[in-house]
Amino acid sequence: MHLRMTLAQARNVGLRCMNLLRMSAVPILEQLYLEERLLRTSVDNWCIVNDRTNRPTIVMGVSGRPSELIELKSVLRDQIPVIKRFTGGGTVIVDDGTVFISFICNKNAIPGLQPYPHPIMSWTGQLYSEVLRGFGDFHLRENDYAFNSHKFGGNAQSIIKERWIHHTSFLWDYDIKNMEYLKLPTRAPKYRSARPHVDFLCRMKEYVPSKSMFIERTIKSLGSYFLVKPFDLDDITTEPPCTLPHSTKLLSRQELEDAYSSQCENLR
Repeated sequence: MHLRMTLAQARNVGLRCMNLLRMSAVPILEQLYLEERLLRTSVDNWCIVNDRTNRPTIVMGVSGRPSELIELKSVLRDQIPVIKRFTGGGTVIVDDGTVFISFICNKNAIPGLQPYPHPIMSWTGQLYSEVLRGFGDFHLRENDYAFNSHKFGGNAQSIIKERWIHHTSFLWDYDIKNMEYLKLPTRAPKYRSARPHVDFLCRMKEYVPSKSMFIERTIKSLGSYFLVKPFDLDDITTEPPCTLPHSTKLLSRQELEDAYSSQCENLR
């Protein structure tokens, strides 16, 4: 089923609402806490846009093992924060060149969309192919967004009983030195072909005229599926605090040191 519909068709079936929350330089840990809370306690659909985070931070998937995914010695030396998020997916390092866009939806939010990983990924690929039309040879390659064969967007998901989240870190720009904190993953997409980070990744700014254009076109494309309503972060943060424990976790220095010690022992 081709999921994209015209605005007139969408109006005929009745557009569902999506709250739009735009943020800037919110620490990625706070963003993940907020997203987990909205996924588990809200009944609304949400799009969250965060233009950059405040400092370089490594973010791993829920089942990630630091010893397998990051260069622990340099991470400890340079005091790089390491977060284990509540969703699956791979390991990324994010910074002030990263744009984050997340969709948190009820399972019935998009007519015809089956609430499973591959259909959700395909729908987002369809959305961003419209957003990025004319700005490069966009592809959804396995679970990544790429221009031709160079990755610029990493995705992660979580699907619970009645809701799902799909969030993306877009490499508008990046410091190649930061990529040295990440190991070459043992499980990598086939299209990577064992390429190092410098040959595998690309910067969106080399393809898209401006960051603001990318964000505005994304919001405009969402209007084909939702009635998009701007929302104020203060309206969320002033609500009573949620007592639900977070699955997202900032790893302590002790945890990283223990992982490094165990790694060193295994190499002896």
